[in-house]
Amino acid sequence: MQCSLCNLRTHQWCFLLFNVLLFHALLFGADFVEEYLLQPTPGVYTDAMVVDVREKARKLDLSNARENVSQAYPIPNPDACRNSDLFLLTIVFSSPADINQRNAVRRTWANQTLIQGFPVRILFFLGSTQTSDAQNALMTESDLHGDMVQGHAVTDSLLRGPTERTVLALRWVITFCPVARFVLLTKDSVFINLPAIGAYLLGLHRHPEDLYLGRVIQRDSPDRNPNSPGYLPPALYPDKYLPEYCDRTAYVLSQDVVRKVYVASAAVRAPVPADVFVGLCAQKGGVAPTHSARFAGEKHVRYNACCYHYLFSSAGMGSNELETVWADLEKKGGRCSLLKTYYGLVTCKALTYLDKLSFFKSPNEDESQRELKREQETDRRWG
Repeated sequence: MQCSLCNLRTHQWCFLLFNVLLFHALLFGADFVEEYLLQPTPGVYTDAMVVDVREKARKLDLSNARENVSQAYPIPNPDACRNSDLFLLTIVFSSPADINQRNAVRRTWANQTLIQGFPVRILFFLGSTQTSDAQNALMTESDLHGDMVQGHAVTDSLLRGPTERTVLALRWVITFCPVARFVLLTKDSVFINLPAIGAYLLGLHRHPEDLYLGRVIQRDSPDRNPNSPGYLPPALYPDKYLPEYCDRTAYVLSQDVVRKVYVASAAVRAPVPADVFVGLCAQKGGVAPTHSARFAGEKHVRYNACCYHYLFSSAGMGSNELETVWADLEKKGGRCSLLKTYYGLVTCKALTYLDKLSFFKSPNEDESQRELKREQETDRRWG
């Protein structure tokens, strides 16, 4: 009995077409809805708080801070942004002990100085060390690579952990790198596609202001559990939902938003995670986040060369996987055709969804879990 596509009846064709459409709806539906239907709509902010924050940000001058930085920044790296045409500065948060991970990042996606002819700079931002030996090792590493900034956690600060780390990083950017048009904040366990992000930023058809770009989290409820360390009492934040904010794994701020978030941070004392904190500060500065599904957020995306050429980020990347992926990307090189990009996205998204099922877990799944635990330990050290 022979069977071919040409011999299918109309209802059989319809059945096949329905299943193809259903497959794509399940695979890409969430991203489509996020990208086009749930895009945050910036409001018209006219209240006194917003006006005050924006005016203070415009006039903000931290040049005097350059003269007395040793207390807040044991490794200040004041000359890191000598290039006055700096297009994109990437701040990579890292734990002092994670030298292997930093070296993997240096050998892979951070080993770039230009995007389409525009200068980029990658710096690691670290917290305090526990011993003098550890600090000496950090100083040696800094002298060797020249790509590190160390921020000192102030014990009497009302801010804690990653939130304080983020504010210190933004303050350093304003003080020592005000020339950077855009600032990307990420972690050393995230794969970053700098050429793709750079191309997106270069293609913006508007003046690069009020840009807060990432994977936007919407309608997230505040923690109302009194026994939780992240408890947010209604007295501090009465709203039902948190403001829209970009996932902490990777997001981009234009230079003016860096200043607005920093100015607004003085008035935000809610005990929330760092990414929510940035969202709260952005809201007070009249800035709405812009969503892109090309940021993977907390997801570890299964590797496919054309998929990774298209995506902006993938989380949970250990040093071994990072170097393996980068070696393959360099080997294959070049751009992917539209068809290959489509096939790559179908492949990596399908496998990533299947990874949620224990039976289909990839060999790198355990490493991804270890990376998550390592990040949690890094956050605890800042607390």
